[in-house]
Amino acid sequence: MTDVLQSDPGPPIAPADVAPPAPAPTGYLRRVFRATEEANRHAVLAALPAGRGGRLLDIGTHDGTFTERIVQRVRPDSVTGVEVMPVHAQRARTRGLDIVEADVEDGLPFPAGRFDVITANQVIEHVRRTDVLLAEVRRVLAPGGVACISTNNLCSWHNVISLALGLQPPPVHVSDEVIVGNPLNPEDGWPHDDWGRSHVRLFSGRALCELAAHHGLALQRMTPVGYYPLPPRVARAVARVDANHCAFVVATFVQGTSGAGA
Repeated sequence: MTDVLQSDPGPPIAPADVAPPAPAPTGYLRRVFRATEEANRHAVLAALPAGRGGRLLDIGTHDGTFTERIVQRVRPDSVTGVEVMPVHAQRARTRGLDIVEADVEDGLPFPAGRFDVITANQVIEHVRRTDVLLAEVRRVLAPGGVACISTNNLCSWHNVISLALGLQPPPVHVSDEVIVGNPLNPEDGWPHDDWGRSHVRLFSGRALCELAAHHGLALQRMTPVGYYPLPPRVARAVARVDANHCAFVVATFVQGTSGAGA
């Protein structure tokens, strides 16, 4: 099907750089939601090569809080972050991080084969030009390097059940300003933290792997994370049995053969 939108509308215009902080989580579902996000971060760290060294690129650095944890795990010789929003980039710089302000949809401003470890935690769902992102990750990844990409799982049971009930799946956003459409969603009615918070594309684990392979990234390992509404300790066991319906996927990739044009 031909895309009827031939021109690039550009990023949505935010009424302000950053919205007021989201409410603190209360209630069981909100606590599980936050705990599962933290479980995802733990899975990303576990998937990275400990003490690898080399050159690290963190795409979507935000304020640098999680980037510092990645640095502690990888112990890189150098670290570079990419962040699209100036306010977040500046906060990350106060942590001593080298931050490049750039939109990944326009490509990565680095030479080919520059980085030994690349991370993109909860970034790809915010990107419309996912082909550009994955092709650029492949381009700047050094031979023998590893790229770790984590994202929401479109096939998770909480999304499937939401659709069956006539409700909006929680990670499928319809607004750049507010989260709506599902009263069971712990974030229902919350404002987005900023315009970069909205999700524009959601992946199944299989779709992520196949699109990555199309752009020359071969799957090394995929870890299922979370299983709403179960707490992380129980969810770990259940997700191992039914990985297709977990809340998040954490995938590591190495250089492979591109399928583009095949």
